[in-house]
Amino acid sequence: MTAVLTRPAHADDGATDPDDLRRQRLTLGERVSLGVLLVTTALLYLWNLSINEWANGFYSAAVQAGADDWTAMLFGSSDAGNAITVDKTPAALWVMDVSVRLFGLNSWSVLVPQALEGVAAVALLYAAVRRAAGPSAALLAGAVFALTPVAALMFRFNNPDSLLVLALVAGAYCVQRACERDANRWWLTGAGAAVGVAFLAKMMQAFLVLPAFGVAYLIAAAVPLRTRLVRLAAAVAAMVVSGGWYLLLVELWPASSRPYIGGSQDDSIVELALGYNGIGRLTGEETGGLGNMNFDVGWGRLFGVSMGTYSAWLIPAAVIFLAAGVIVTRRAPRTDPARAGLIIWGGWLVVTAVVFSYANGILHQYYTVALAPAIGGTIGIGAVLLWRNRSDVRAVIAMSGTVLVTVVLAAVLLARRHDWLPWLGTAVAVAGVGAAVLLLVVGRLPRRVATGVAGLAILACLAAPTAYSLATVATPHSGAIPSVGPARGHGSFGGPGGPGGGFLDIPEPGPGLTEMLSDGADRFQWTAAVVGSSNAAGYQLAVGAPVMAVGGFNGTDPAPTLAEFQRDVADGRIHYFIRAHSMFGMPVGRGTTGSREAADIGEWVEAHYAPKTVDGVVLYDLTEVPNHS
Repeated sequence: MTAVLTRPAHADDGATDPDDLRRQRLTLGERVSLGVLLVTTALLYLWNLSINEWANGFYSAAVQAGADDWTAMLFGSSDAGNAITVDKTPAALWVMDVSVRLFGLNSWSVLVPQALEGVAAVALLYAAVRRAAGPSAALLAGAVFALTPVAALMFRFNNPDSLLVLALVAGAYCVQRACERDANRWWLTGAGAAVGVAFLAKMMQAFLVLPAFGVAYLIAAAVPLRTRLVRLAAAVAAMVVSGGWYLLLVELWPASSRPYIGGSQDDSIVELALGYNGIGRLTGEETGGLGNMNFDVGWGRLFGVSMGTYSAWLIPAAVIFLAAGVIVTRRAPRTDPARAGLIIWGGWLVVTAVVFSYANGILHQYYTVALAPAIGGTIGIGAVLLWRNRSDVRAVIAMSGTVLVTVVLAAVLLARRHDWLPWLGTAVAVAGVGAAVLLLVVGRLPRRVATGVAGLAILACLAAPTAYSLATVATPHSGAIPSVGPARGHGSFGGPGGPGGGFLDIPEPGPGLTEMLSDGADRFQWTAAVVGSSNAAGYQLAVGAPVMAVGGFNGTDPAPTLAEFQRDVADGRIHYFIRAHSMFGMPVGRGTTGSREAADIGEWVEAHYAPKTVDGVVLYDLTEVPNHS
């Protein structure tokens, strides 16, 4: 008779009593394997990091400003003259600001913090999964996370997603600890505080993990229900304090003595959080945004041409292991740590994947880095639970089927770049089919042979995303929307850009224009003004002096107004106005929604000042006598 799926079925897989597992220190072998994992991750994320140069110049310019001016640092201003902020809360910028203040402004000081955040996130994922299902599950989870292509992209980049992911993984670790027997009550409070930090990195995206965290604690915490509810309330309060203090600070600060809140239409950080970076991302009704972007909305979005190669490689495997893990642990005690881990990571994965699949607003491919730790954690726990039950035919069928589905998906995704390593898809398919067949009889194989089969299966499943991650690391990435994989030409799938795909690359002024903007820059609050933050960033980084980003990121924020800009010109605060190129395929300052103040400013300058061309760029000297005709 087929054995009933239960845990553990084998004593040769590192399984042990959950309480003993949590109390015991890492063995020498575990320390070595963890060290190899973290060193490999560090090498992957740090190797030749400077090829990305300023990466996203929009944020690098804000870091430059924050390192020069404390007010700019506090509010996340795009420039040291404090005209307007970036369109996010600035926690991720604060980390980079500190690095630049310590080591000076260069590519490494800007990008290394994100790489180290990635290594820390892998370590925390390992620690959390180890407490749920043991060292083998933890090692597999960490490897899957680290080798997901979008992780290799974003932990080498300076967007706020790296701090977001680190804070959320820290929160998940705290929830796992809070569920344990005799857990300190502060663990759940710590989880709430961590989510608050994630909010300060990327606002309401941080809240996608809350259903999983709350359900896991309610189901699995080893305390009475009343205590669970009280501690959940305390965690929510901690989250509100951890993330809300900054919103309160900004709202109470006199608007006249701080920069305008970029991304909002009313100079309100609450509007920014709830609108442009909140509900608007779901509905597509983002004032000042790009309009509805639901052309690929639906369950297939994460696997589609645009997003598939970023994180989809192991999503089906994670879903299968999540379902199988729930079945395996169905008769376990309520406080079973493996089931708690499955709820944490599996719930995180499901909720985030559904939201990403059906969101109608701005949703860039690299956002899927938020799926990577959830995929890793779910696979690590689920795979080990099935492996412990490998004498059961249903467990081996599930493992075998998972490998087949994974290698088929890998072949499909690799075929989208048929010009790159054309042999890899065949090799993965052959290895995967062989491993799938052997997994069907793995329960009857000797221990060492069975371990070899498991290794072959893991190798077959991780080969394609690992190769894509290595290609991502070897390719320079810049602009606002980087893409994974090997270098691609302008306009290829995944978005336009240069090597590695970079949308909205910042302008690089020629030597003549750089010299002109630098000359006497210290006499002006802004050496120049230009519509759009990405445009302003390029000039600011090249010159090393503040450049006003008229209209904020999209050029559609009402900051400054035409009257305010005219007053700044009259007071001699701005030297030049630079004619910007188009953004998002439309004239700057004329987005689908939002203010047209930037367009009005451009028209006013062109009507009253004489243009001059330097290095192919048209600009206007605002210190000259205006033409009033």
